[in-house]
Amino acid sequence: MAKLLQITFAFHGPFGRQMAETFSGLAQSISQEPGLVWKIWTENENALEAGGIYLFEDEKSARAYLEKHAARLKESGITEISAKLFDVNSGLSRITRGPC
Repeated sequence: MAKLLQITFAFHGPFGRQMAETFSGLAQSISQEPGLVWKIWTENENALEAGGIYLFEDEKSARAYLEKHAARLKESGITEISAKLFDVNSGLSRITRGPC
């Protein structure tokens, strides 16, 4: 069953186009993660937050990625990470044009 992973953390920039340029290599790396279907990058410059919403093929892949990503964030000084794992209701999501 598909799993949705939501990650949010305090982030002081860069944002917008500069964020896209700075993290394009990371995005390429994330795109190769086992079980990843897609990721939507999130940012809120006013609240100084960033993160992502990920769809994984299964819970094992989502949990493995969360562990890896949390370690990577901690290495860069980000210690307060909010992560939530959700089941996806594919039937209802298809009705509302969800990409799953």
